[in-house]
Amino acid sequence: MAFLGVEASLTGRRWVGLTDEQDRLAEAIAQGQRLPLPVARVLARRGVAADEAPGFLAPALRDLLPDPMLLRDMGPAADRFIHALKHRQRIAVFADYDVDGGASAALLLTWLRAMGHGATLYIPDRIDEGYGPNVPAMQALGREHDLIVCVDCGTLSHEPIAAAGCDVVVLDHHLGGETLPPALAVVNPNRQDETGELGHLCAAGVVFLMLVEANRRLRGAGVQGPDLMRFLDLVALATVADVAPLIGVNRALVRQGLAVMGRRERPGLVALSDAARMTKAPDTYALGFLLGPRVNAGGRIGQADLGARLLATDNPSEAVVLAQRLDQLNTERREIEAAVRAEAMAQAEARGTEGPLVWAAGEGWHPGVVGIAAARLKEAFDRPSVVIGLENGIGKGSARSVPGVDLGAAVQRVAAEGLLIKGGGHRMAAGLTVAQDALEPAMARLAELLGRQGAGEGGPRDLAIDGLLAPEGATPDLITQIEAAGPFGASAPAPRFVFADQRIADARKIGENHLRLTFGDGARLQAIAFGVWDSPLGMALSSGAAGRFHLAGRVEVDSWGGRQRVQLKLEDAARA
Repeated sequence: MAFLGVEASLTGRRWVGLTDEQDRLAEAIAQGQRLPLPVARVLARRGVAADEAPGFLAPALRDLLPDPMLLRDMGPAADRFIHALKHRQRIAVFADYDVDGGASAALLLTWLRAMGHGATLYIPDRIDEGYGPNVPAMQALGREHDLIVCVDCGTLSHEPIAAAGCDVVVLDHHLGGETLPPALAVVNPNRQDETGELGHLCAAGVVFLMLVEANRRLRGAGVQGPDLMRFLDLVALATVADVAPLIGVNRALVRQGLAVMGRRERPGLVALSDAARMTKAPDTYALGFLLGPRVNAGGRIGQADLGARLLATDNPSEAVVLAQRLDQLNTERREIEAAVRAEAMAQAEARGTEGPLVWAAGEGWHPGVVGIAAARLKEAFDRPSVVIGLENGIGKGSARSVPGVDLGAAVQRVAAEGLLIKGGGHRMAAGLTVAQDALEPAMARLAELLGRQGAGEGGPRDLAIDGLLAPEGATPDLITQIEAAGPFGASAPAPRFVFADQRIADARKIGENHLRLTFGDGARLQAIAFGVWDSPLGMALSSGAAGRFHLAGRVEVDSWGGRQRVQLKLEDAARA
């Protein structure tokens, strides 16, 4: 039965509340742990047992951090890294050009600097070199270094690693193939021969575990390593920006990392936060939508190593210069992306958006923004999406998936079948290179594989509702308690509540196309809905005198001007 009987909201969605079993669990949690029922309902939806609630609300890294040695090749990787440190060998760090790669590289560079050792940073150019190790770069690095550590890449790089001519250690999380490259060690929770228990880690999480193991081995030899708790800001940033699931140890890594970031100790993140005009303590939104895109901007349309250099620097003056440059590049990226997104959206709609895959390809589309455009298509049509830039008969594309559909495995299979020049990734995101004349059959095959996983099935999306709130009950204290069930993000969406049978006291347009509401009969709350003013939702609510409404969205505490007040981020509504 639909929540409040809403089978078709103003956006055409069916509202779905907790199951009867989840309702009973919520009551048990509320009574047994003396928690407000809205908090208990959030925990129940996530499957938290009553006796697990205290630990879930206060995740401790010491309880959740796995033994690094659970991962294959961890011992050889840590030993080789320590050997290079002890013998003052030349180390190169080869990293991907995104946030996860940059943060992973910064973790290693910061750790080595604390131990009095330097390293060479190498990040390939997205356009000239593409993703991951390549033969010329690895040969050049191999001639000048004793050890190359590949982070957030390398698992599928058989030929480049064979060409390196020196020891190579891979610290990665992308889906592995049937065979591993000839590296000294490949530490990757998504290797084919791993259990998958730690498959939710991003590359920075894998690097962090390697440093935990390195510190442990140094302690065994009577040497004190750096304080790794101070590194967690980088791990948190990478975990959120790479859309890694916020489950298990990732929750603790992000929770603790946000606290570390709030202390403003890392020059690069301080400068970037200031450039992004952040005015409150960092949260997952800030990591994913303010800081992450700016770190990525260098790799997308500028100089590939800017983000990693910013995250790794200990020089505040250098950090300010780098942050300002990345902020400028991010503005340019937005303009380029807007044009590609509009063309991709029009093309996808013309092709049809009812199948298991939505895709678009265009001549001259900048390869640095196709991933963002793919994400926008995925959000718009609730289907796995691919956007490809074509140049000289070759297409380079990025793909984004929806929960429950393993995109990386499907892309990898299409590549193995010869329809792609190369391709790979993880469950939620992938990259590919395809010959233009093979584009149509490759996309058709990818759609077929995704369809077998259930992509594109069903009608309008259900809207998950955690429960009811009343304006007078939505206090800052309650919202703070609800937020303790976070951090919220991938695989852990922020709770969504309904304010039932509300009168719209005021509705007005703000900005270009946003709607601000005041609602309630006695106590009143404000709500904001972005980009909806000229939509059916916005038009219905802005003429609120026509009736009463159920209002659904995410509740947050707004601290503007030093004064706390609760605000609803409105996502949907239905006539009461």
